[in-house]
Amino acid sequence: MNVNHALLEHLDKLHTTDLGATRIKRNLSLDTEDVVDWCKTKIYSANALISRRGKNWYVNVDHCIITINAHCYTIITAHQKKKNKVCRTAGKKQSMISDPDSPI
Repeated sequence: MNVNHALLEHLDKLHTTDLGATRIKRNLSLDTEDVVDWCKTKIYSANALISRRGKNWYVNVDHCIITINAHCYTIITAHQKKKNKVCRTAGKKQSMISDPDSPI
C-alpha cells in the first residue's frame, strides 16, 4: 500500500461527474451504483500502484487504471489495463509499446 501518499490523504475529496460515472461503469463493466466508493476501495487496496504524471494521478490496480485529476480529485475515467502487444520479427519478440519511435 502507498502509505502517507498525497492521494490517499485526500481520498475524502474524491468525486466524479454523472458522465464520468457512466463512462467508468461502461469501461469496467461494473454493476454498482456508487462508482466513487468502488474506486476509493480500489485505490486504498494494498496492491494499488499510484503514480502522478503531470496534472493526473494514475492508479494501477487489479488489471485496471483509474485516472484522477490531481488538483480537484475528480475521477476522470477508468479502463481495463491493456495487455502488452508483442510483435514477432525474425524469431525475436519485440514489445510494440516499449519503443514508441519504432517504425512498426
